[in-house]
Amino acid sequence: MRAVDLFSGCGGLSKGLMNAGVDVVAAFEYWEPAIQVYEKNFHHPVTRFDLREVDQAIDAIAPMRPDLIAGGPPCQDFSSAGKRDENLGRADLTICYAKIVEGVRPDWFLMENVERAVKSKAFGQAKEILAPWYGMTQIVLDAGFCGVPQKRKRLFLIGKLGEEDGFLQADLSAGLSDERLTVKEYFGQNIDTNFYYRHPRSYLRRAIFSVDEPSATIRGVNRPIPPDYQLHDGDATADLEIVRPLTTEERAQIQTFPPGFLWPHSNKATLEQLIGNAVPVKLAEYVGAQMMGYQKKIKAPVAMQKTR
Repeated sequence: MRAVDLFSGCGGLSKGLMNAGVDVVAAFEYWEPAIQVYEKNFHHPVTRFDLREVDQAIDAIAPMRPDLIAGGPPCQDFSSAGKRDENLGRADLTICYAKIVEGVRPDWFLMENVERAVKSKAFGQAKEILAPWYGMTQIVLDAGFCGVPQKRKRLFLIGKLGEEDGFLQADLSAGLSDERLTVKEYFGQNIDTNFYYRHPRSYLRRAIFSVDEPSATIRGVNRPIPPDYQLHDGDATADLEIVRPLTTEERAQIQTFPPGFLWPHSNKATLEQLIGNAVPVKLAEYVGAQMMGYQKKIKAPVAMQKTR
């Protein structure tokens, strides 16, 4: 299966799909820091491209003849961490994505976003654009049940030409783990603290977590413990002397980027944002594996007929 990754970010979706056996042949991204990370870690080309230019995007992608167009249009205007305003200019990229898929019309498409995007007008319009051509499976997956040591719910919309709606639902549900993966289970002995600080959106929420539970959602900020931090009832320990923030590398690994993945060191704030915005690699791998498995199932009867 040949794939093109749109809105590729720093490559979490690409890496996961490749781990599942998908041949990612190209990526498109507009944010320069993300492009720099992508170029350090992949051999196929990544092109700086404004995907709001739908016709030009179709002209660039169609000659590649992809079987799959994958992508996660920017989620800031849908996210609980953002301003939740679809009129800020990024939500329309979800519609642009759908129009590019419609214009190229690959056998498959995969669109990923935050859970609350399902309630947006842009998401509904995107589905209307794609409905005449694709059967679609819509599902929210918690990464913690997909090999990621993190509570992180993401929305996936997966389409295949000529299929019935819901065609991949059973496959995506059947492979989930019974319990979420904890940070300690994932790192083993490669983490030297039992408690860590994760900066909250509000001090009404707890900020200190144990490695014996799944991580909270990795966000685009990573700050030290404030000197005047007031303990929360839900904090995993009251002893701040044994608590530290996660390192940038540890945060990347909780997003299941492999230890050898290359990150620039020039701008820490930008790097933390790249990591927080990324699709967890193992989550993308899980979804890609279900798609590849389904593709093999539907090809098997055809192959058997040819051998008779």
